[in-house]
Amino acid sequence: MIKRICIYCASSSKIDESYFDAAEKLAVQLVTHNVTVVYGGGAAGLMGRIADTVIKHGGRVVGVIPKFMTEVEWQHKEVEEIHVVSDMHERKKKLLEGTDAVIALPGGSGTFEELLEAISLKRLGLYTRPIVILNTNGYYAPLMEMLEKSIRENFMAETHREMWTVVSEPADVIKAIESSPEWSADAISFAAVK
Repeated sequence: MIKRICIYCASSSKIDESYFDAAEKLAVQLVTHNVTVVYGGGAAGLMGRIADTVIKHGGRVVGVIPKFMTEVEWQHKEVEEIHVVSDMHERKKKLLEGTDAVIALPGGSGTFEELLEAISLKRLGLYTRPIVILNTNGYYAPLMEMLEKSIRENFMAETHREMWTVVSEPADVIKAIESSPEWSADAISFAAVK
């Protein structure tokens, strides 16, 4: 049962409208499946669109934002449940707490960092839930190639490819989560490539 999902995504408002459309479609899917959305608490970019759409359709959204971002008023004013944390490290930890999956939408360096940290935590067995990458417009193709290269060159093992699933359409996200392979909390035993 999928009850709570963490979403990583962009805060930029200057991106192509197709990214906003995909974010909105995803948010509607999640509300339809009665999923609580946990995200970075922002009002702009894909973060804002996700929150706006969940609220508009009567869903539940939880924001997690560092205090310094509230001081420049980046937080979404309509999100009723906002957790203000001390720094970015605490934010990333809290975003994952109690979640049933992670979804990464297109984003910049912050989104990359969050996604790659989640993958690293999964590799070590510290986070075992599904990680789904929504590859709108092929945005994540270069990152996928880099991850494949790391497997080909033995920086990661073939089995590590099972840590994430890539989909192109928002409509495929829930199915990708439900069909993700089980991941062991003992993954540290095969984390290193020997």
